[in-house]
Amino acid sequence: MSFNSFGRMFRFVTWGESHGPAIGCVVDGTPPRIALAESDIQQYLDRRRPGTSRFVTQRREPDQVKILSGVLDGQTTGTPISLLIENVDQRSKDYSDIAGKFRPGHADYTYEKKYGIRDVLGGGRASARETASRVAAGAVARKVLGDGILIRGALIRVGEYEIGRERWDWDEISRNPFFCPDAETAKDWESYLDDIRTGGSSVGAIVEVHASGVPAGWGAPVYGKLDADLAGAMMGINAVKGVEIGAGFGAAQLTGLDNADELRRGADGGAEFLSNNAGGILGGISTGQDIVVRFAVKPTSSIPTPRKTVDTGGNDTEIATKGRHDPCVGIRAVPVGEAMVACVLADHMLLHRGQIG
Repeated sequence: MSFNSFGRMFRFVTWGESHGPAIGCVVDGTPPRIALAESDIQQYLDRRRPGTSRFVTQRREPDQVKILSGVLDGQTTGTPISLLIENVDQRSKDYSDIAGKFRPGHADYTYEKKYGIRDVLGGGRASARETASRVAAGAVARKVLGDGILIRGALIRVGEYEIGRERWDWDEISRNPFFCPDAETAKDWESYLDDIRTGGSSVGAIVEVHASGVPAGWGAPVYGKLDADLAGAMMGINAVKGVEIGAGFGAAQLTGLDNADELRRGADGGAEFLSNNAGGILGGISTGQDIVVRFAVKPTSSIPTPRKTVDTGGNDTEIATKGRHDPCVGIRAVPVGEAMVACVLADHMLLHRGQIG
């Protein structure tokens, strides 16, 4: 299998399967003499790990990270950083009854057609379990970026319920199990998701990620567009089916008068934008404003309600997926989205430094 790596100057490759002994990643391109400890990575893995509430999968994984290489006396050495996360709560028997069937909405069918073989235990490499490795790599990327760049994500829609932006409060995200910036909507989501889960189904969501403090000038205007790389990174996350930058698809409803982000002389003598429909990126290059990315996550495909499918012999049958699955996988996609934004920005920071100095 090819394409298990991401990035150019800041690059990582992930490895491992959902029900294997461990997963992990190797991060390459990290500059030397950056302070890095396992606790710097663990804090982000704890936000993504399963079993934290009744609204996510009840698989109990501590996601304890171990740094195997690339760090000496608490500092990066500039060599590859190898990170290990052991799997401790696999329940492979949950998949024994469906090993010969293709799960609708999953990658089972396409894996079989492409490779002629697939890991039936939890989806193998196609499992959302793989995203823990991305979060670990994203934690390293944040250290590369430094404290001046703040990356924060929020869940802004679950199924038919969207937050009230007038009530947006970043501090509220840590007070509820949904990464929701609106306390009122978070309460609505509780009963809504309980009904979805007990009804044997699942629901989709929209995640929004902001990156503050990114200087103007990162990216390139043709084939190295910052927004193109961000879009690719978000689409590469499991279950993501759509991406927007700034106003995104909403820009199609605006006029040129409304959409253009007007400028005025700023207090420091530079330019100051009066709006941010561009999402902090113009012509593929950062403007210095907040970078705003949204992505849509489809409903979890593994549900206990029987669905029509075929088996590996081509026969019509039905399938009901047992086990421990997220009623809304978009919840735990928030820290994954943050991590991928961090990795793209770290990559572009190093690319910019290499070209401009």
